[in-house]
Amino acid sequence: MMPSDRFHFGSRWRLAVEFGWSLAILAAVALLPLVVTGDYWRGVIVVATYFAILAAAWNLLAGFAGQFSLAPAAFAAIGAYTTGLGHHHWGWPPLPGILASVLIGGVIGLLLGRLVLRLRGPYLGLTTLAFAEIVRLVISNSTELTRGDLGLNVPGILPSRIAYYYFFLAVLVLVQVGLLVLLRTRAGLYLQAIRDDETAAAGRGVSVVRWKTLAFGLSAALSAMAGALYGHFAQLVSPEMALISQTGLVLSMVVIGGIGTLVGPIAGAFLVYTLSEWLRSVGGYQLVVFALLVILVARFFREGLWGLVRQFGLARARGPENRP
Repeated sequence: MMPSDRFHFGSRWRLAVEFGWSLAILAAVALLPLVVTGDYWRGVIVVATYFAILAAAWNLLAGFAGQFSLAPAAFAAIGAYTTGLGHHHWGWPPLPGILASVLIGGVIGLLLGRLVLRLRGPYLGLTTLAFAEIVRLVISNSTELTRGDLGLNVPGILPSRIAYYYFFLAVLVLVQVGLLVLLRTRAGLYLQAIRDDETAAAGRGVSVVRWKTLAFGLSAALSAMAGALYGHFAQLVSPEMALISQTGLVLSMVVIGGIGTLVGPIAGAFLVYTLSEWLRSVGGYQLVVFALLVILVARFFREGLWGLVRQFGLARARGPENRP
């Protein structure tokens, strides 16, 4: 077996293991309504699932393609406002609004990606941050179109909170399946090659800008879809969706869970958001706690919580006599 074949096989096996663990987490979440009966905490899990979709979308771009964007919350707001404005001004039903959100979010992501993905490192991050702030300011100040800080009312699409609960989980499962299929194809290998060594990938004939642009567009489309679904769940969209603090929450979920893995963003999203809600009841120290967690994880556990779990499993598999 050639080295490239061994790498391909190892990568496919690793993705399959991570996908299986992410499904196990989602299966456990699906059973929570048996013990969590209050609408408030069920709603918390629904919002955590929304953030899990955002985290998975951002992880595709940053974790698997190596492109650091600070605009996932802005694309979620674009998706939410697309379906919200369609209903408010033209009476669109929810389904066409959600489809339009995915399309418009993806197109804007492709255009932005084409403009900024020749940049690297902090320049890319600062450019996407500027884009996110422009989106928020346009939404806030276009009062005749968006109603500004008052927000837009959006119709619900399901009759009960438990229905939203399982609908969002089903969407997240489909997103995970789609990411697994993508990452096991040649396109997924190209993205990971660009992440690992962009210059070497270009030298082997990979069209770096094209694949980075497509990854940006797909990540933006998934984020816009998540925002549209969240808008129909909350039945209200507002400029707060595009705040940089929302993006910071998404980034902390991915880093704490394990960037560049299929399971990390899922575990991180449910852990971070439920912990955030719990901290809200004891004084609202979320940002301080998560900033410290991100610093500690980035300094001592580069692979996040999933990396710790994997290292523990490998240590047990080696046995005490083979451990260093």
